[in-house]
Amino acid sequence: MSEVVAEAVAQLNAKIGDAGFDGTAKFTIEDEGSIIIDADGARAGDEDADVTLTATTEVFKAILDGEMNPTTAFMTNKLSVDGDMGQAMKLSGVLS
Repeated sequence: MSEVVAEAVAQLNAKIGDAGFDGTAKFTIEDEGSIIIDADGARAGDEDADVTLTATTEVFKAILDGEMNPTTAFMTNKLSVDGDMGQAMKLSGVLS
């Protein structure tokens, strides 16, 4: 697991807390790896999910650090979404 993915998993678990996430989402960080988010929290993984979000390391870090809104990243083509848009919107609420 890359250092970027390990750090992102820790940040995501802190944001999600004990609530987990209703559904499954996958973040694919270009050239680094993938993270799965589900009812158990966040972990490194590459299994199928309801929605897959793909971004560069820089964009992903900016979203996690609160420097970039996930919706803005999507609207400006810095974040791609494949799958259930409703799950993507729920995840956006968790990240904010």
